[in-house]
Amino acid sequence: MEHVVKILSLRQVTHDVRSIRFEKPAGYQFVPGQATDVSVNSPDIKNELRPFTFTSLNEDPWLEFTIKRYPEHQGITDRIHRLGVGDELIIRDVWGAIEYRGPGYFIAGGAGITPFLAILRHLLKKGETAGNQLFFSNKTSADIIYEQELVDILGDQAHFILTRESKPGYDRSYLNGEFFKKHIRDFTRQFYVCGPDPMIQEISQALTLLGAKPEAVTFEK
Repeated sequence: MEHVVKILSLRQVTHDVRSIRFEKPAGYQFVPGQATDVSVNSPDIKNELRPFTFTSLNEDPWLEFTIKRYPEHQGITDRIHRLGVGDELIIRDVWGAIEYRGPGYFIAGGAGITPFLAILRHLLKKGETAGNQLFFSNKTSADIIYEQELVDILGDQAHFILTRESKPGYDRSYLNGEFFKKHIRDFTRQFYVCGPDPMIQEISQALTLLGAKPEAVTFEK
């Protein structure tokens, strides 16, 4: 089912990431971590769909996406970043496999943090963030989405990894088997993984080799 919704507000989060709040259709429901297929309500592009994860909470009176711009693709994200308040998006029914199953490790690369934002915000609201850790990899510190909010939610359990910058307070490294062997003590817990497809595949294989149960590794399929 399609819903045409107007943009209510825009907020620049990083140099290439925007938070977009828009109208919430009556009765529209989702579980933190879920997504929908989105297009711009313009005749030339309305049939070009891309998936985006909700970063608002289900009980909020609006819906929100947090979208990274890829101008080199000259595609949907670039077009959405050029929209303004009052412009329209088309959203569809919700879907998604990333659902919270209990305390564990959240592992994200770049814009892969977006499914975890709604989950962590929801846990904070319920007072249930204890026992969770975040490993969030980005190229540079300027690329980190909602760094301060993630620290506010998880405190010293939020770990930020940089792959192309050395900076005090950040770990210059890569999310791989050697990294997890060094930083994770309990591989019997839940794992939530989101990022580029090659990253998801590599990390999922590394975790299972280190003892994580395949059914405890949750990622978008």
